[in-house]
Amino acid sequence: MSSTEEPRGARLLVVDDDPDMLRLLSMRLTGAGYQVTAVTSAESALTQLEIEHPQLVLSDVRLPGRDGLQLFDEIRQHHPTLPVILLTAHGTIPDAVEATARGVFGYLTKPYDARELLDKIAQALALAAPAARAAKGAGDENWRADIVSRSNRMAELLAEARMVAKSDASVLLRGDSGAGKEMLARAIHKASARADKPFVAVNCGAIPEALLESELFGHMKGAFTDAVANHKGLFQQADGGTLLLDEIGDMPPALQVKLLRVLQERAVRPLGGSQSIQVDVRIISATHRDLDAAMEAGQFREDLYYRLNVVTLNLPSLAARREDIPLLANHFLQRLAGKYNKRLSGFAPEALKALATAPWPGNVRQLYNVVEQVCALSTSPLVPLALVQRALRVPTVEVQTYAQAKQRFEREYLVGLLKLTDGNVADAARLADRNRTEFYRLLQKHELTPGSFKADVPQGSGDGVADERHS
Repeated sequence: MSSTEEPRGARLLVVDDDPDMLRLLSMRLTGAGYQVTAVTSAESALTQLEIEHPQLVLSDVRLPGRDGLQLFDEIRQHHPTLPVILLTAHGTIPDAVEATARGVFGYLTKPYDARELLDKIAQALALAAPAARAAKGAGDENWRADIVSRSNRMAELLAEARMVAKSDASVLLRGDSGAGKEMLARAIHKASARADKPFVAVNCGAIPEALLESELFGHMKGAFTDAVANHKGLFQQADGGTLLLDEIGDMPPALQVKLLRVLQERAVRPLGGSQSIQVDVRIISATHRDLDAAMEAGQFREDLYYRLNVVTLNLPSLAARREDIPLLANHFLQRLAGKYNKRLSGFAPEALKALATAPWPGNVRQLYNVVEQVCALSTSPLVPLALVQRALRVPTVEVQTYAQAKQRFEREYLVGLLKLTDGNVADAARLADRNRTEFYRLLQKHELTPGSFKADVPQGSGDGVADERHS
């Protein structure tokens, strides 16, 4: 079995500045069947990552120069699916929470249990194995560099996409809006033999029918009133490359007929033209609609459906791959921090939990928008829960004790009376059915100053305000 199929034999990068600990870890892991590369600093680890491609990094937290968490942040930027396990002799619960919130796979405290460490490594490698299989044979991971995921479902999908990319078969991408269909289409194009040719995308539901035909097939000068020059359609623009027909389910029936003819003849005839033009285009289509139901309702042509649907790839919703949410959120945060000139280190654990448990009807696109909002508004390095709740439009539920609720009501009640009486304590006490001495004690308790509630005094009218004690 290859190392991508079996955890034993996998390549591990071990980082520790203690030579004795490094030697012990290396011996233990080599004895367990792993290929181990050992280094003593974060800088050496980053260099080693460029020389070889380990399947897991095991690092001490306390390192000279960059510490283990800083090393993890650097790894995450360039190798987002590479699992990292941290070891420390100074572990605390908050440290562990922060590390796991930022996406570290595991966090163990020295002296660690050898069996627990080996189990943790095996779990991490098992999770990362499908992603390694997806990239196998790709030469490098550039083709899917924009797709950040550690989900098994996404890894399997990427493996299928990589295989499909080798052929010219038409692909139908199914998935909810915002799930990343265009991003996957671009990845397929990059992994194909057409990668050095154009990738062109068009949203079939966003362009009026009268313009969509011209946009797809082009037009000749004088074909209609505003046709003042010849115009190459998207099929011609994508010649030799890939054309993504996004939201194909929204294409008008009349255009479906013309599209089918183009796919059959591999040629387009521009509006107003008399000659067909040969085109060599790989078609990827995408939709969030149920095309089977649309066919039954007579809204989508069956022959076009089978022409487009040679291979179907189904993108999972973000809610179906929740393990990707912390990874994506931190990835977006680091990308957007530069845009807004912010120094942001990550999300507070409660904020990350709120993101991980949100429903996400808008999928990855919605997550990006939420992260952009909190990035724009954050005033601290660690994004707090309140900002995430605001971006998610989740009402904040504050559960108070009876004493807290009573105190809050009491203060608001007193403020209301003082506003009503323009700070006149005698009147306010009378309305509250309390004597003035008791009322003053209440004001002192809540640090309320009656004078600050008095109405503004017009200039030139003297002090004009009687002391409330003598009113």
